[in-house]
Amino acid sequence: MSIFELFKIGIGPSSSHTVGPMKAAKSFIDGENGLNIQRLSIRLNGSLCLTGKGHGTDRAVLLGLMGETPEQVDESLYQTIIERVTNQQTLKLGNSQTISFNYDKDIIWDKTFVKGSHPNTLTFTAFDGAEKTIKCETYYSVGGGSIVKAPILNDKNDPIFSRGLNRTKKDSRQSSGPIPKRGSLPHVYSNGNDLLDIAESNKLSISDIVRENELSLYTASQIDDKLNMMWNVMKSCVKRGIEAEGVLPGGLNVFRRAKDLHNELITNTKVNKSTIGMDWLSMFAIAVNEENAAGGRVVTAPTNGASGVIPSVLHYFDKFEKSLTKEDLSIFFFTAGAVGMLFKENASISGAEMGCQGEVGVASSMAAAGLTALLGGNPEQVECAAEIAMEHHLGMTCDPIKGLVQIPCIERNAMGAIKAVNAAHLALKRTLSYRKVSLDRVIKTMKKTGEDMHRTYKETSLGGLAVHGVEC
Repeated sequence: MSIFELFKIGIGPSSSHTVGPMKAAKSFIDGENGLNIQRLSIRLNGSLCLTGKGHGTDRAVLLGLMGETPEQVDESLYQTIIERVTNQQTLKLGNSQTISFNYDKDIIWDKTFVKGSHPNTLTFTAFDGAEKTIKCETYYSVGGGSIVKAPILNDKNDPIFSRGLNRTKKDSRQSSGPIPKRGSLPHVYSNGNDLLDIAESNKLSISDIVRENELSLYTASQIDDKLNMMWNVMKSCVKRGIEAEGVLPGGLNVFRRAKDLHNELITNTKVNKSTIGMDWLSMFAIAVNEENAAGGRVVTAPTNGASGVIPSVLHYFDKFEKSLTKEDLSIFFFTAGAVGMLFKENASISGAEMGCQGEVGVASSMAAAGLTALLGGNPEQVECAAEIAMEHHLGMTCDPIKGLVQIPCIERNAMGAIKAVNAAHLALKRTLSYRKVSLDRVIKTMKKTGEDMHRTYKETSLGGLAVHGVEC
């Protein structure tokens, strides 16, 4: 897996509920010029149903069927697509066909969690003029905007198979770049201990290890372009966030705060010097996540719901340590990406599977690792920082009020950023001999905690603050 599987440019408010479904819809319709499609239905199961409206899943699938991508979709179109389709009762597909489409009937909100499938499951069914099924595929949105085409189980007792779905024989993960065989990478690792062993035996930093792997996938100029694009999107997102005013969409009537927080920081002459860094850090995170909540363009890092942690830590370093250079950016992103890949490969970054420990927790762990590297930490200290940050997010639930990525998500990113900075500074004072809990162990613990966590606390809005929070 490339780090660019973790850092992707998408549109808010959710990578698993917005970015992934948009990509799945586009994948379903791509290359189907020969099909005489007269009607389409979209079934949203489990978490995609329970929090899909607040997360914009319906908007996302409509745009994906139109051929739009999360990277390039017009944000104004994202905001108006449902009204347009509802009024016109038609949908222009990406293959240039225009079909009748009834929003209320053709999008099926199904609360069922299908046994053996992912909590974020969506199914597309195409019909001809005689209402005969001509194509049907199921996808899982597995977190961070990644999707998997569901396999054929060949089991007539399986609830998905019994619906007559035509699925491929094996999972088909949709990637953003070339994925080689593991053995073709110069450095193959599957856990934190492997990573530390490679670093020690080759006298390499973690960022060096990842850089050499990425060079087997992309040219140096391609890598530079991707890193520069990510940083530019992050900077643009912060800038928009501290300029925007008003109320966030969705009905919670949450007022944007980033602009006021920013103005206070730059005009208040009586600032508390002991907390000024944390105040700026929180403001940066809130700016990004308010933009995400409004459906703006962000970098999934590693998810949209946690997209404010890494940009805020980078902006914090740039403001209070030194101006970020091209080399600094590569060190940070490669190091953070290495940690993120370990979580994604050995656990999950999906809030519907792991709760928010898998989103803000992983983002905080990644940011802590990247910051430690920027501050001169060695591989052992980087690993330690990642472990500390996640250790203090274990058990964090995902319980967004009204299914919106606003409360508690926006402030939670600020807290995740603060923990990342603190973890980095704690790790820089430690040595490997002092370590009592490894990163590998904390990843296993996170996975088991997520598996044990009750479903009502995993991006369903059926428990926690979602039902015991503010009166609305």
